[in-house]
Amino acid sequence: MRLISLCILIFFVVACKKKTINSDVSKLKHGLLVLNEGLFNLNNASLTWIDLTTKNVSDDFFLQKTGRKLGDTGNDMQRYGGKVYVLVNVSSTIEVLNAFTGQSLKQIVMQENGKSKQPRNLAFYGGKVFVSCFDGYVDVIDTITFSIEKRIKVGNNPENMTVNNHQLYVSNSGGLIPSLDSTLSVIDCQNLVELDKIIVGKNPGKMVVQNDSTLYVHIRGNYSSIPSVLKKVNMGLTKSQETIPINISGMEKMEDNLLVYTAESVSLYDMQTNAILSNSFIPLNDITTLYRIQYVDAVKQLFVFDANTYTNTGYIHRFSNKGEFIQKIHVGLNPNSLIYYE
Repeated sequence: MRLISLCILIFFVVACKKKTINSDVSKLKHGLLVLNEGLFNLNNASLTWIDLTTKNVSDDFFLQKTGRKLGDTGNDMQRYGGKVYVLVNVSSTIEVLNAFTGQSLKQIVMQENGKSKQPRNLAFYGGKVFVSCFDGYVDVIDTITFSIEKRIKVGNNPENMTVNNHQLYVSNSGGLIPSLDSTLSVIDCQNLVELDKIIVGKNPGKMVVQNDSTLYVHIRGNYSSIPSVLKKVNMGLTKSQETIPINISGMEKMEDNLLVYTAESVSLYDMQTNAILSNSFIPLNDITTLYRIQYVDAVKQLFVFDANTYTNTGYIHRFSNKGEFIQKIHVGLNPNSLIYYE
């Protein structure tokens, strides 16, 4: 569940429908599996399958495969080995799919004593799934049994996670204003214990590992009096930090650089020199509402998610790693992540 989805719900109007080709997909290859977030409390998250060979689009892919709806507010989707994990925040479930066919293997219910854990994001290490939960824990799930092996207490409202050198870094955001956290939790991925908390600034979000010793953290502030900045954190013994005063809404690693963006521009940032290489790396003239950018290293391509005012079905804009436009694809409501199939 994103803050913007909550805000826009106040002004919600019925999302427009789009015409798609719904076909029975037996095997996933050379295409895009897209998670559409939907809108908070409307139970309209969905998966879209795009066949890049035939150009066919299978809307409501999850419904076709399982005979049921995906749920309320799809927050994250990632592939790990032969499985796809789809995290549905408000429904408090994780759907586990066969990565080759899309068939359902398991629905994991994320509740503690009958209360929703509000799962947020996924990370993977050593045959385990790590799930940040808004109730202040990171759950560890075995990928064979799908059972929750351990709950690790971290900070307030953990969200984004990244793995480096057998350690899991967790952004403790503190949730919605005004109760903002300022820490990163460091978890030993092998012993499954919290090793440390690092104070980095109000409302830490996405993290990007530059190398074995350096971590970039998007500090989002409070969206008003405390501005957004980048923090460059040394992951060694010193835990030294450098503040980079760039006000952005998101970032994505692309090879040795960062793409840092706002609603108005996408810039290319050099992590070695801490300098902006290009202030307009991707043209945004055909993008209504920039929601997120995802880089797929396997094909050296960028995918820009256009939420299209949040209440209309959205688009994915496909670019090369040079910023050259390739394709625009119509998908579902508030697309936020994808898996590329070669």
